[in-house]
Amino acid sequence: MDVLIDLFSDYTLRVVALGAAILGMSSGALGAFAVLRRQSLLGDAISHAALPGIALAFLLTGSKAPLVLVLGAAIAGWLGTLLILAVTETSRIKYDSALGMMLSVFFGFGLVLLTFIQKRPDANQAGLDTYLFGQAASLRVSDVITMASIAALALAGVAVFWKEFKVLSFDPDFGRSIGFPIRRLDIGLTTLLVISIVIGLQTVGVVLMSAMIISPAAAARQWTDRLGRMVILSGLFGAVAGVTGAALSSAKANLPTGPTIVVAVSAIVAVSLLLAPNRGMVWSRLRAWRAGRRLRMDAVLMDLFLLATQHDSAEYPHDRRVLDAMSFPRGATTRNLRLLEDRGYVQRIDATRWALTAVGADRARMLAHENPSEWRTA
Repeated sequence: MDVLIDLFSDYTLRVVALGAAILGMSSGALGAFAVLRRQSLLGDAISHAALPGIALAFLLTGSKAPLVLVLGAAIAGWLGTLLILAVTETSRIKYDSALGMMLSVFFGFGLVLLTFIQKRPDANQAGLDTYLFGQAASLRVSDVITMASIAALALAGVAVFWKEFKVLSFDPDFGRSIGFPIRRLDIGLTTLLVISIVIGLQTVGVVLMSAMIISPAAAARQWTDRLGRMVILSGLFGAVAGVTGAALSSAKANLPTGPTIVVAVSAIVAVSLLLAPNRGMVWSRLRAWRAGRRLRMDAVLMDLFLLATQHDSAEYPHDRRVLDAMSFPRGATTRNLRLLEDRGYVQRIDATRWALTAVGADRARMLAHENPSEWRTA
């Protein structure tokens, strides 16, 4: 409750939470396309490639203005993605290998530049090392306005080219066949992804930014099979994680905001993996358990039916021990018979004998008709 009160009353926390929400919304929405295109590591490569751009922007301009540094990061990240595309198209190097190569090369070059900047007598470290892990607490209103403007531009681009990006994500060959400029669309979508990444470098940093691209989209994918809903959910999860991380970090002294945001979005992923109705592990296990129980019940029902068909009546009773010998696993027959009795398919004749009811016999005939290869009738 105190955290919620601070969220509305504390000016600094409000600014940081708003900036984190904007970051989560834009990176989550754009990350949905990266996850669907199986380019999850592209966000990691772009964020690491942005580091030398930040350093070069400072060296060339001498300015630590966020807009200048973000512009340098965007140019470097964009060039890094173009190099990745060029390497994969002009050589036999696979896409994942090109990603790893560019990530390490650009990140290493950026660290070299940061070391050089730190040794300059007039740099005073320039504060650029905060871009490694982020420093959300340093966000100002002007920074948030800049982030909101850039994020709005990226999301507007998604809205304008929604149909084209949808085709690009699911069937680029079909898009190429109907005349879509697939390569330019690929570069355009990647550019928007670069934009969504660079605005978050000041908040969560180069190292952790890939989590803000991948995690909200991975969580949203568990809840829906439709692109529009996935993009909206991914943006919503990212925004919730941003606000939650900012609020939690303010409640505990010396708790960094960027890593806390990443932990928050990881918690959303964990909950989605466990509890999402369609893909969640808990519901999948429950559905599998129910299907297995239904299959075992049907097997006992069919065993009783097959035995009964050896006599004049389909409702002829048989001893439970005979059914127990026919069933697998052994010992589960009594429980399945009771479940069948609850459904009106069988009836107890005496202490050990059971028989089909008329409804149960009709159910058994239906099963035999639907799956003749599985159920052998006499």
